[in-house]
Amino acid sequence: MANCLVTGGNRGIGLALCKLLAERGERVIATCRNSSPELDALDVRVEQGIDVGDPEDIERLAQNLAGERLDWVINNAGVMRRDALGKLHGETLEGVYLQLRVNAVGPLLVTQALLDKLQKGAKIGIVSSRMGSIEDNTSGGSYGYRMSKAAVNAAGKSLAMDLKERGIAVAILHPGYVRTDMVGGGGDVEPETAAAGLIARMDELRLETTGRFWHAKGEPLPW
Repeated sequence: MANCLVTGGNRGIGLALCKLLAERGERVIATCRNSSPELDALDVRVEQGIDVGDPEDIERLAQNLAGERLDWVINNAGVMRRDALGKLHGETLEGVYLQLRVNAVGPLLVTQALLDKLQKGAKIGIVSSRMGSIEDNTSGGSYGYRMSKAAVNAAGKSLAMDLKERGIAVAILHPGYVRTDMVGGGGDVEPETAAAGLIARMDELRLETTGRFWHAKGEPLPW
């Protein structure tokens, strides 16, 4: 049995990750700002009141987990806000900053805060997006989301290099275009299908493959 922590576990991909991991017998800790009936119904430990965009919340999470050992940390929590060139001011600009804080800085600070709970052989997953790929960008727009995901890709690569000598591997993962509330119910992949792919990539993760950017289906993605 592995001890697995999933951020943003109250809905969407995070909820599906918690469900599938619990079903296969792992011990799951789900973090979220606010829990949900679906999460409460699972056999998992819930740490709510945790906003990964708030350093104080992250430190409180680490304190709440004093004495715990973690085998997996999956940084899944994220936000998406709409923006476009010519409209980057006021509330829209604040949305850009929010995405950078939650999507890029959040996973880095969560990982840093939980380092003392990660031993040799532990694994870190960062749920990113191919929208963070500079090479793959053929449509433009979505400035805040694209920048935040490109930034977390860079953070994930640095984490992989810094943690390799400690025996901790890092995977940077694109789940697909998943049908969740965050994308308004669009998407062409169900959350449980995406979660199953992410878990498979985590299962396969080794130090030899640390720091790579993967599609949930298993194909490498361009930076």
